[in-house]
Formats: sequence, C-alpha cells, structure tokens
Amino acid sequence: MNRLTYVLGVTCTLLAVRAGTAGEQYGAKRALIEIGKHKGFVLQPAKLAGDGSRPWVWYAPTIGAYPNQSNEWVLKKLLDRGYFVCGVNVGESYGSPTGRKAFSEFHQHVVREYKLETKARLLAQSRGGLMMYNWAAENPDKVRCIVGIYPVCDLRSYPGLNKAAGAYGMTPAELEKQLAKHNPIDRLEPLAKAGVSILHIHGDADAVVPLEKNSQIVLNRYGSLGGKMKLIVVAGKGHAEIPEYFQEPRLVQFLSDGGFLDESSQKKDK
Repeated sequence: MNRLTYVLGVTCTLLAVRAGTAGEQYGAKRALIEIGKHKGFVLQPAKLAGDGSRPWVWYAPTIGAYPNQSNEWVLKKLLDRGYFVCGVNVGESYGSPTGRKAFSEFHQHVVREYKLETKARLLAQSRGGLMMYNWAAENPDKVRCIVGIYPVCDLRSYPGLNKAAGAYGMTPAELEKQLAKHNPIDRLEPLAKAGVSILHIHGDADAVVPLEKNSQIVLNRYGSLGGKMKLIVVAGKGHAEIPEYFQEPRLVQFLSDGGFLDESSQKKDK
C-alpha cells in the first residue's frame, strides 16, 4: 500500500476520447486512451482466444506505476491465453460515486471500441477493492468474476472515514450515516444474486488491510447471501508485493475460467 499520496482531482464528464499507443508492457501492445481527464490503457494480446471471443481482465488501481512488475506473472499468462488487460486511473476515489461514473464510461468505451466481452473479469489489488466492488455492486450484469489480492473492502479499515470523506464530497459524519450505500462489505447482495463468484488471497499478518476486517467479512457475508467465494489465506505474510500473492496459479485459473467450475468451491484455504 505504498505511494498513497495522490489526490482525487478529476471530473467524470466525458469530454473526449482519444486513442494512441505507448509501446509495450508485459510483451503486449499497449494502447493509451483518455476519457475526459482520466487516462486508461488497453493491453492487447498477440493472439486472440481460440474461440474468437475477446475476454478481458480489468485491473485496479491504475495509479502511478500500477500495474507494475509484481503483476507481470499473472497478467502475462492471461495475455498469452488471449485475454485483454485494461485499466483506468480515477485517482484516489476510494470507490466514490465520481470514480464509479468514470469506471462506467471506461467500460462502455473499451467494450464498444475494442469489441470486448460485456462482462469483465475484475482484478482488484489493495485499495482497488474499494473501486472495483463499489462499481460492481451497481453493475453486476457487467461482471464475470472478481479476484482480490489483499483487497480493501471496508472504508473504515482503510483509508478511514476521515480521509475518504473528501473523495465522497461529504464530512466524515455524513459518510458514516450513508456508509451502507458506499461500503463494499454492505453491498454484496447484487453480486450474489447475479451469480458472480469471488476469489481472494490475503495474508493473516496484514496490518495495513487486516484480513479479518476485509476478506474474511466478505467471505462470511457472501456465503450467507448464497454467493460462491474462496479465500486463500497466506500464513505469516503481510501487505507486500511478494510471489506468494502474485504468482499464485489459482488466480490465473480462476480468471481464465471466469469463476468457479465447481459448485462446492466456497471455503477458506490455508
């Protein structure tokens, strides 16, 4: 959870969309797009999926250098399988309505211009969990599945209501009163009803985004709602960019499958 000094200073009015190229990343052609003031990217696989479909993985947060070298192992394997990889920088939105609107504009653009599948496979790392889950709760029909790498799922856990309130245009007290409308752990029902399956990987020594206050609560609540979720707990590991999280083969398989193939997959692995 480094490099958290960015300030949300963007609007979500769709002013213009321009496309360009910016060389390569992970061995794939990287196209840059701009939607208003929001800069996004599309990594295009060298070879499309064998069935001619155009599946894609949507990564967040696309802030600063992210996705970075730590993400290469997973994303390159997906690119090699014919998956597009996309992302858009909405600043430190903390999952606010402003950020969600920009996400919707981005989704509409890449689906239309790149002919991608309507349903995206979401890959949320750390604070990307706030962004992805709050958008997904309002767009469950556009979500194939969700993977979280120690994702933030409770605003109270990170960044705290005092810090998040500004991105929501509220005082901390106002945000607290409306928290159920904006907190991922309270917005899981639409995803469960839509049959979206979830896989999280989280360390039990994470002091920045504690397991118990985030992924564990999601597991408990999603199961009670009838949703399918698996939680991989990495013993003794904290909030770090290490192979135990970022080179886990089950993440690749889950994203490739678009969720669980086995109806009995809901459980916690240690």
